[in-house]
Amino acid sequence: MRRVDAPLLVERNRKIRNVLAAILVANWAVALAKLVFGLLSDSAAVTADGVHSFIDGGSNVLGLVAMSVASRPADEDHPYGHGKFEALASLGIGAMIGIAMLELGRMAFDSLLHDRHPQVTPLMAGVMGGTLLVNLAVTSIERQQGEKLKSPLLLADARHTLSDVGVSLAVLVSIGLVWLGYPKADGIVTLVVLVVVARVAWGIVKQAVGILSDTARLDPQKVMNLTLQVPGVRSCRDVRSRGMEGTVYVDLKIEVDPQLTTARAHELADAVETRLQAEFPEVVDVVVHVEPAR
Repeated sequence: MRRVDAPLLVERNRKIRNVLAAILVANWAVALAKLVFGLLSDSAAVTADGVHSFIDGGSNVLGLVAMSVASRPADEDHPYGHGKFEALASLGIGAMIGIAMLELGRMAFDSLLHDRHPQVTPLMAGVMGGTLLVNLAVTSIERQQGEKLKSPLLLADARHTLSDVGVSLAVLVSIGLVWLGYPKADGIVTLVVLVVVARVAWGIVKQAVGILSDTARLDPQKVMNLTLQVPGVRSCRDVRSRGMEGTVYVDLKIEVDPQLTTARAHELADAVETRLQAEFPEVVDVVVHVEPAR
C-alpha cells in the first residue's frame, strides 16, 4: 500500500498557503481602493463592490486557517489525514458567496424601486477598470496554481474571485448605461450578475459536498477491467473510491485460485495496486481484499 510522501504533501500545502497569502494581499488592496473611492464619491454600487472584494479576502483568511489544519499529518483520530478540512473551507467559500448574493439582490431592488444609481465620473470608471484587471490576473494565477497543485480550495477560491470580476463588470456596464441616460440599468445589471454568482456558488458547494460525502472518484467498471488484466485475477467486484482530486483512495475485492500460497496471493494484490496506480496517478492508497474463487 502506497501513501502520499509526507514531505511532498507538506511542500504542496506550503505552496497553497503561499498562494493564498499573496492573493489575500491583492484582494484586500483592491477592496480598499473600491471602498475608499466608493465612500468618497458617495457611490453605493462601488462601495458594495468593495465589500464583495473584502469577502474575497475573508475567504483567503478562511483558506489559510483551513490549510494550517489540513497540513497536519495523519494521527489516531484522523488516520486518512486532515485533507477534508480543505473541502470544508471550500464549502465556507460557497456560503460567503451566498451572503454576497443577498447583498447583490438588495442592491438591485433598491436601485430599481428607489431609482438609486452611482454618480458617474471618469475617475470612477478608471478605478473600476484597474481593479478589474487585478482581479482577472488573480483569478488566472489562482486557477493555474489550483490545477497544478490539485487543490480544490484554490480552484474554489479562483471561482469566487471570478464572481468578483463579474460584479466589477456589472458595475462598469451599469456606469456606462447610467452615463448614457438609463438610470435603472444599475439594478438590472446587478440582477444578471446575481444569476452568474448563484451558478458559481452552486458549483463550489457541489464539489465540496461531493468530497465530504465520499462521492466515487473513479469509474468502477474501468477499475474492474484494469484489475482483470492482471494475470491470476479471476474476478473483481465491490470497487469503491473516494477522496479529493489529488488524493484518491480505492478498495476492491478480487478472487484468485484457492490453491495459491499466501505469498503468491499477496504478490497478485501488489500487482493490482501497481496497475491501478500506473493508470490513475491520483490514487494514493489501494486496499485489495483477496478471496478464493468459488
